[in-house]
Amino acid sequence: MSVRRLAEKQTESFEFTPENKAWLEKQIAKYPDGRQASMVVPALWQAQKQHDNWLSQAAIEKVADALGMAKIRVLEIATFYSMFNLEPVGKYFIQLCGTTPCLLAGSDDLIAVLHRRVGPQRRVTDDGLFSWLEVECLGACCNAPMVQINDDYYEDLTAENFEKLLDNLAAGRPVKIGSQIGRVSSEPAGKLTSLTSLYGDGAK
Repeated sequence: MSVRRLAEKQTESFEFTPENKAWLEKQIAKYPDGRQASMVVPALWQAQKQHDNWLSQAAIEKVADALGMAKIRVLEIATFYSMFNLEPVGKYFIQLCGTTPCLLAGSDDLIAVLHRRVGPQRRVTDDGLFSWLEVECLGACCNAPMVQINDDYYEDLTAENFEKLLDNLAAGRPVKIGSQIGRVSSEPAGKLTSLTSLYGDGAK
């Protein structure tokens, strides 16, 4: 497991917005006295969403104060789970799967696009739009290669349709979530090769 540390450059302070503070208090009230620490992961997630999709030290400490936890305990959780970003990321944070199924299906082509358009991993583009990171399996192997951008999956990627996806995001145009070649869920890309006696060959 890689070592995860807080960013060298930190924001000076963090305060929950009134809406998020009210949400946090409502969620904390669901837990018995003395069990508020069970709320730590959702609280960190809400803080991250408010703070441009990354957690500063001030945000982590604010969550600790809200839950009555030792700051080191919350820091341990924030640095353990890779769902928490510990440094600034782009408006569109791209997590690229580079494990075996995606690698065999062409993830290296996507990495080349990212190096050319965005730069090295963890770098935020000058316009603040993009940053990227290679991650372990994201669980969409049937539709490899794929990336996760913020909360959504984009699958069946090629260098060409990935370029188009990035163009559309940069221009603020609508984009299609999921498969980029039109298949539904993880159905075969071509015709069926099994259970054909029940469903036919599915040829279109």
